[in-house]
Amino acid sequence: MTPAHTPLQEAQKFEVTPLELFFDLVFVFAVSQLSHHLLEHLTWRGAAETLILLLAVYRTWSTTSWDAAMLGVNGPDARGLLLAVMLLGLFMNAAIPTAFSGGVWAFTLPLVVGQLGRSFWMMWRAPTALFREHFQRTSVWMVAIAPLWMIGALVNSEARLGWWAAAALLDLIGGWLGHPIPGRRLNTERLPFDAEHMLERNRLFLLIALGETVLTTGTAIAAAPMSPMTVVTGTVALAGTVALWAVLFGRTHALTLQHLERTLDPLRMGRLATNTQVLIVVGLIALAVANERIITHPFSPPSLALTLLLFGGPLLVRLELALYLWLLDHRVHWGHLIACAVLVVAGLLTLTTPVFVSLILSGAVLVVLALLEKP
Repeated sequence: MTPAHTPLQEAQKFEVTPLELFFDLVFVFAVSQLSHHLLEHLTWRGAAETLILLLAVYRTWSTTSWDAAMLGVNGPDARGLLLAVMLLGLFMNAAIPTAFSGGVWAFTLPLVVGQLGRSFWMMWRAPTALFREHFQRTSVWMVAIAPLWMIGALVNSEARLGWWAAAALLDLIGGWLGHPIPGRRLNTERLPFDAEHMLERNRLFLLIALGETVLTTGTAIAAAPMSPMTVVTGTVALAGTVALWAVLFGRTHALTLQHLERTLDPLRMGRLATNTQVLIVVGLIALAVANERIITHPFSPPSLALTLLLFGGPLLVRLELALYLWLLDHRVHWGHLIACAVLVVAGLLTLTTPVFVSLILSGAVLVVLALLEKP
């Protein structure tokens, strides 16, 4: 039988374990910290800081989750890895508010130790020779990236932004490309992998991000005076979040499962979902911050920053779905692109309106777009 006709070997299947869910709790904390950081620094620089910190946090979660899946999530190697990174992640995420000020080392050291330690652990404990070679290459990337984080911690906060942006970008590129080095890279086609497990892990992380929008909405309602305006803005904010939940867990998920049944490269499919999903997380954090600010200050004058967050957040969600599905099946999914265009137009229409009007229009647009989604 030729390689082109070799059937895909069945990978061992694992349910998501309680320890994986327990591990995720540290990143519930992280998403909350990130949204509060952006809320307190609602400037271009604050947005850049939040994005860099988010990339560091998300890459920590995603790479650890992937490595645990490769080890077999029920085994002692995976459990030890999850608990070790959980401890480091707790301290790293606690330092998010001060990462660009006095708490720089409290953020940097757990991050770098986690990156290097995880890579070296996987290089030692990888289940196959093929994966061992892959993690040798991954370790090369991590060793190259670590000095950028360290140098950034040593310089002043202005220069730190550039060094850390370079580190986060290089880490993101490495994940997208599968950490190749010249002449050597992992060929994932027909490689057995439990992609369904990782897709479920991704869905759970999306629930974390969606949960943050609900929590910030609830916190804002509690902080605002109970008035008809608070009832309206709180209801609309939740309706918009529900609409995004329906889109994320509706047709796109069904198309993903259909593709999973026939793909010969489940590992690539899972990696695409994980790598593109960061856009959704960025978008949901942006929306959470906009909802919180508008519910507590509904009569504020027009704000470009809030308009960008309120409409740009959902736009990123739709853009990610269009990109992911195109990478998956090489087809243009016009529904998501049309939704992006509608959000742009709606955002432009509210540039001169009070912010509560922007929120109402945003919520209405998100609900209508979700209702028009094909089942």
